[in-house]
Amino acid sequence: MSQMITVRMSADRVEQLDALVASGAYATRAGVVRAAVDRLLATLESEAIDRAIIDGYTRIPQTEEELSWAEAAGRRSIAEEPW
Repeated sequence: MSQMITVRMSADRVEQLDALVASGAYATRAGVVRAAVDRLLATLESEAIDRAIIDGYTRIPQTEEELSWAEAAGRRSIAEEPW
């Protein structure tokens, strides 16, 4: 279920929203705001995943053996390309 919220914005910001709507990029002001919130939430989720990956590698770093396997696999992949 959706809920209505009220957001205060400066006149300049509202003009920018209206310009986006007038350009056809978005159908409504609400569409602009929804798209911006969706983009923000996706960015924050991506950053959280990045931090978790970094934390994992910090807690349990790759071994020299794993690094050499990864390098060898990368070299094989590149060698197999028909460039």
